[in-house]
Amino acid sequence: MKKYLGLLLVTWGLSVSAQETIPLKLQDALDGALKNNKELVIAKLEEEGSAAKFNQTNAVFLPQINVSYTAFTSNNPLNAFGFKLQQQGITQSDFDPSRLNNPSATPNFMAKAELNQPLINLDMIYARNAAREQIHVYSYKTKRTKEYIIYEVQKAYAQLQLAHEAVKVLNEALQTSNSIYLSTNNRFEKGLLQKSDVLQVQVQVAATESKLSEAKSNVKNASDYLSLLMGQKTGIVYAADSISKVSTNPTKELQLPDGRADFQAMQAAIKAQDLMIESGKMAYMPKFNAFANYLINDKSAFGFGSNSYLLGAQFSWTIFSGTSAKYKVSEYRVGRSKLEQQLTYQKEQSQLELDKTNRQLNDASFATIQYETAVSQASEALRILKNRFEQGLVSSNDLLQAQSSLSQQKLMRAQAIFQYNTTISYLQFLTSTSEK
Repeated sequence: MKKYLGLLLVTWGLSVSAQETIPLKLQDALDGALKNNKELVIAKLEEEGSAAKFNQTNAVFLPQINVSYTAFTSNNPLNAFGFKLQQQGITQSDFDPSRLNNPSATPNFMAKAELNQPLINLDMIYARNAAREQIHVYSYKTKRTKEYIIYEVQKAYAQLQLAHEAVKVLNEALQTSNSIYLSTNNRFEKGLLQKSDVLQVQVQVAATESKLSEAKSNVKNASDYLSLLMGQKTGIVYAADSISKVSTNPTKELQLPDGRADFQAMQAAIKAQDLMIESGKMAYMPKFNAFANYLINDKSAFGFGSNSYLLGAQFSWTIFSGTSAKYKVSEYRVGRSKLEQQLTYQKEQSQLELDKTNRQLNDASFATIQYETAVSQASEALRILKNRFEQGLVSSNDLLQAQSSLSQQKLMRAQAIFQYNTTISYLQFLTSTSEK
């Protein structure tokens, strides 16, 4: 039995040592995520898309130029005479009534260049300014996404530290349980203990091995999530720094900063909506634009025998548009009110979350102190029981309970540190500010 147990321990140790791990520092994880994270890449692309939409509004000031080449043929009296007139080919015989009323098929090939130059379109100018504000909206969204990725990486790294700590604690517990098993089995073989004592220890060893296997899976899960955040392939197991309380001083702010990126994004969206309301109002104002075209007409394909031009300016004023302009302004106003309500509700929710997180931080800080004391006491209790067990004064069950209690306290201490560290990160996320 001893030989069989020893073989199991050796095999298990070899499988663990064969598991390749890559050391990973928190800063390296943050750098990788800020460079390759897919959510952040998408946010930046959306920001670029908003800039592209704004550039489309350059048409408010820039001319539009179109060039076309068209071939016609017609025996319609009006069109046939018009073609000849455009070709500057009218002769005296063309005024013969019979030819005017019954022309033969007349071809015309026309090359045309058109220019339209916007001059004064107040509604489009306000719409352009609204599009500029949308760039700010997506810029703040990108900033907030970056802050969220930082928080997620910090939390995932802390989860990896917790998982590694659990593996360490359970490895120690398994070694102790195996040591107790060897000692208990030795006494059983000497007739000093009953079979039930040996079975009880074996149950404890099996339970610890099961928990250890689960802890190792948690290491892989945490590593995979970090890989996802960093934009790397999954399947890599990372080794993290030992878990410990972060040295960052927790924020004492009880009020949310107005400069938080998501709040500023909403404020920019409200400003954009204000500009769209003004754009809707300006739809009632007159518009002034210029236009020009240059034409070449000929009876032969690719002939350029006749040319003419047309220059003009248009002053237009839509007096009534069937109430569409009126209700478009109403729609913009409703949208603005909706954004204001969303911003107010978002701030209220965030303030509630900030208050709760501050209380959680106090609880986590107190819990870390309590579990440090509990681990110290459980370690001392186990040391005393080991000595008494070697002297035959306590049962193996008492020793197993002491070992289980120590492992439990160590895991709870690690959990409390994890809770403290992630709460600090969340407070930083809640109270972060952004500059344009």
